[in-house]
Amino acid sequence: MAQAIASTNVPRWLPADQLDRLIDVLRADGRTIIGPTVRDGAIVLAEIQGAADLPAGRGDEASPGRYRVTQRKDSRRFDHAVGPMSPKRWTFPPRAPIRLGRRTSAGVRFSGVDPRPTPRPTPLAFIGVRACELAAIKIQDHVFLDGPAVDGDYRARRASAFLVAVECATPTSTCFCTSMGTGPEVTTGFDVVLTELDDGFIVRVGSPAGVTVVDALSLSPADGSAMKAAEAVVAGARDAMGSPMNMENVHEGLQASPEHPGWAAVAERCLSCTNCTLVCPTCFCTSVVERSDLDGSISTSERTWDSCFNEGFAKVAGGSFRPLVKDRYRQWLTHKFSTWWDQFGSSGCVGCGRCIAWCPAGIDVREELAVIGGVGPVPMPQLSVVAAATEAPVTISPGSVPAAFVTVHVDGSSRETADTMTLHLSTTDRRLLAGRPGQFVMATLPAFSAAPISISRFRSDGLDLTIRAAGPATRALTELERGSTLGVRGPLGRGWPVEEMTGRDVVIVAGGVGLAPLRPLIDACLAERDALGAVRIYLGARTPTDRLFVEEVGRLALRMDIEVEETVDRAGPVWLGRVGIVTQLFDHATWDGRNAVAFVCGPERMMQATSEVLFSRGIDVDRTWVTLERNMSCGVGLCGHCQLGKFFVCKDGPVFSLAELGPAFTTDGL
Repeated sequence: MAQAIASTNVPRWLPADQLDRLIDVLRADGRTIIGPTVRDGAIVLAEIQGAADLPAGRGDEASPGRYRVTQRKDSRRFDHAVGPMSPKRWTFPPRAPIRLGRRTSAGVRFSGVDPRPTPRPTPLAFIGVRACELAAIKIQDHVFLDGPAVDGDYRARRASAFLVAVECATPTSTCFCTSMGTGPEVTTGFDVVLTELDDGFIVRVGSPAGVTVVDALSLSPADGSAMKAAEAVVAGARDAMGSPMNMENVHEGLQASPEHPGWAAVAERCLSCTNCTLVCPTCFCTSVVERSDLDGSISTSERTWDSCFNEGFAKVAGGSFRPLVKDRYRQWLTHKFSTWWDQFGSSGCVGCGRCIAWCPAGIDVREELAVIGGVGPVPMPQLSVVAAATEAPVTISPGSVPAAFVTVHVDGSSRETADTMTLHLSTTDRRLLAGRPGQFVMATLPAFSAAPISISRFRSDGLDLTIRAAGPATRALTELERGSTLGVRGPLGRGWPVEEMTGRDVVIVAGGVGLAPLRPLIDACLAERDALGAVRIYLGARTPTDRLFVEEVGRLALRMDIEVEETVDRAGPVWLGRVGIVTQLFDHATWDGRNAVAFVCGPERMMQATSEVLFSRGIDVDRTWVTLERNMSCGVGLCGHCQLGKFFVCKDGPVFSLAELGPAFTTDGL
């Protein structure tokens, strides 16, 4: 196949007045043509009927916070830079239905948006795609097609897309593709590429589909003078952008500077308006919106674009973990230029400059990178809870990602506290039954958002979910009665490394509902008790009535081979136990933790304080494991809500060793 392309990849010549011939060939194949046109004072992408719709003789100017269309003296159709829209608008649309939910007399059922075979999307042909946009498409291909969870809608749209690229001739002052290594030359990722001259186009092909289209035009080879002129076009564009920025140290520099004063300075200007993420050709953060009929018997789950600049994007039951604008700007810029490398092996920026031109405050990311990211390779700050580990952290590979919700039955429920219920679920699904302690599921009902719920016990015929009613979705789950059904997808994420307990002492520390994901770990301790050293369990709760699994904990406390200590923050008249925070349970302990492994779950402040105490007792950071709570909307690392530094908590966690997390564990607003 590669030889067939090479043998026909002689540059051809397409006269300017015959561009419609190319468009007609693409349309004859049943494609809708998407190209640049002038609308509402900008050059935007839209469906076009022919070459007359293209912005002939129009250019554009852009600078930080400013964009305008200009009139040129020539009649070239592509002598402009990029406007506010990119092909992402069609390959990854702002709204897309992803799931149907139904309530029937037999229970709840979930399926794809169409139970019939998915119809083939209308094939599209994009004309005028720039090198930076091809790079953006390649980045999104990697995110949505190469990971453990494939986006089926994106895959279908990309498979039917035909890309006619155009090499840049006149970049604006906001373009910096040369700094990102993405242009202005078009080298890969296209079907056909055009280089525009005054009287026509140099045409090259880059795929078998491109060969078919160009062969249908029966074009003559391009002559030497046209080829030299085409080379001068690209060279002129490169020269116009000036010297590239030195990006060598940005990856390390941004991650090493979470407390840089530059974050607060730029936050004084940032409006958190989300414009930068809306115009970005690579940003992929999404949320799910539920639409239902009046009685909730039929609902559609719809994926929608979202932005890490929205305050609610990082919202969890206890509030937002990025409450400040500086937190959200730091998240966006650091992800785009640094942690994207850790997650996907490339930068998340292609240098198109849209975020600069369309920022109403005129914030220029190049200036912020120079101030914050250009500090060079500096060592990560070492806090006491993340002191240097003696060994590398244990790597746990998560299982394959389940794509569909399965229906499970409620066999019964147990009231734990005033707002917390344990559902006892039955299922024959082998994947669910084969989960690991510490994993979670996405649980849902029609007309409600899916919620991440820790598995609090695995049984031979099902599992337990312990759920605190923190919002409408979790409240609806806690109100389910025996005989009800719900949808569950999982198990997801990375669980506790139970194999690390063998031959060691075990320390388990839980705060409040943090006992729920630790409960299967305690079950594993009991099952392997003879292979472990001392087992110590420390439990804290706000009040006596907020304690989980009270009778079960009481039975554990009666065992002679396990030490159980409990405390509450505030006691009532009937509480005869200890009062104080959970770390005070260690005050009089005499054990040595050099041969111990620790597992901790609770509010993040509690886990940070506990980790300090454990480290002081000899439990190194590579033997201290925590489980984190983030806004895990998808459970597979595709929506972006749960990001913590270089990690997607739902996919790379929720269980981490402190050695893995490093300073990210103690950095506010990360």
